[in-house]
Amino acid sequence: MAKQNTIKQKELSEEAQEEMSDELEEKVEETEHFIKSFFSQKRVSSYLVARNLPFVAFLAFLGLLYISNRHLAENTVRRIDQLGREVKELSWDFKSLNAELMKLTTQTEIAKRADTLGLRERTEPPIKLEIVKEEQ
Repeated sequence: MAKQNTIKQKELSEEAQEEMSDELEEKVEETEHFIKSFFSQKRVSSYLVARNLPFVAFLAFLGLLYISNRHLAENTVRRIDQLGREVKELSWDFKSLNAELMKLTTQTEIAKRADTLGLRERTEPPIKLEIVKEEQ
């Protein structure tokens, strides 16, 4: 059987309530004292600020490098995407032009274009010419 919380079941006496409030006030005072001492003139002086200024400047420089690197990377990714789309489009153009060229170079298409120029396709086979040399 699980133990029950006996403190919650009983009403706290005035002394216990007073003790708890005193402890709480002490903790609040300690926290306030810590914050005040941390930001007092002794702890955060102009000497400490001046001494740590190069480090702060270095951190700011690293932040700027980080931001510019991120910007450059995003631009590079956008450019890669754009070039990829361009390559696909040019590939489609190449394939369509290649198919059109193959169609235009068929024998029937060449014959049609030659006919408009007044040239006709030869229907008889070529003749072989023989030269006979006379002997002297």
